[in-house]
Amino acid sequence: MYHFIINPASRSGKGLKIWKEQVEPLLHEKGVTYRCHFSERPGDVAKLASEILASARKFPVPMIILGGDGTVNEALQGIFDTSKVILGYIPTGSSNDLARDLGLPEDTRAALELILREDSARPMDLGTVTYPDGETRRFCVSCGMGFDAAVCQEALHSRLKKAMNRIGLGKLTYLGIALKQLFTTNAISGKLILNGDSDAHMGSMLFTACMLHRFEGGGFMFAPDADDSDGILDICAVGDLPKLLILFALPTAFKGKHYRFKGITPYKLQSLVIEASSPLWVHTDGEVTRKSTRITVTCEKGAVLFIRP
Repeated sequence: MYHFIINPASRSGKGLKIWKEQVEPLLHEKGVTYRCHFSERPGDVAKLASEILASARKFPVPMIILGGDGTVNEALQGIFDTSKVILGYIPTGSSNDLARDLGLPEDTRAALELILREDSARPMDLGTVTYPDGETRRFCVSCGMGFDAAVCQEALHSRLKKAMNRIGLGKLTYLGIALKQLFTTNAISGKLILNGDSDAHMGSMLFTACMLHRFEGGGFMFAPDADDSDGILDICAVGDLPKLLILFALPTAFKGKHYRFKGITPYKLQSLVIEASSPLWVHTDGEVTRKSTRITVTCEKGAVLFIRP
């Protein structure tokens, strides 16, 4: 039994159309046994994932997400035991960084046929963000604190993004918002605690991205060497460089060439603490729920089976 969690609002409402016109007819054609679950409002996907696991009689449960990276992230918040699921993904979002890195087919039919194969699930790392009050959030692509999270926060409420999604150019929204945020963000100081035993201070911290995959934000290759099954966080720390220089450095990140600029520093870590002198937005897979002055980020190797080529 396959369980499909569908975000009908993904890609500005095209998610429902893709399900009804492409996915469901193919399931009927192939005689696949399935149940579909539709989200209606924020928080529904996590609740649906939790309910599916709680009512399951046989494990692992094939749980297929139709939506964007944020829909996958929300599902992770409801999966209380990742060993009890096999995750699949039909990407219908605007950035689709997870699908880009995994090499998932862009064609919906091809993506579904991959999901229906019995030998296509492999272990994938998951990360966890822990806040000072004990709240935690999982992520599968990346998390970040500072500028990149502020871009995500604005994009989530952007009318421009919805309009650009309708013409297939949603990822360009992130670039436009990034340029705006770059010149409106105030510089603050920060500190990174690396693997719990050494500090890296930044007099002016723009953002720190913690990557499990290579891409975030609609194709920025902040971690060109990331391996999603090595149990390691690839860190991109950006600070202590002029904003004008960042303006030149940012486009080079599409090709992973940004580390040539002084002030953009890579780390490979198992755990990281990020501290900031003022509260900053924090994102997990592009989902932004709160600000914080401190987060702890860890990685769990091979935490979930994920269907991929």
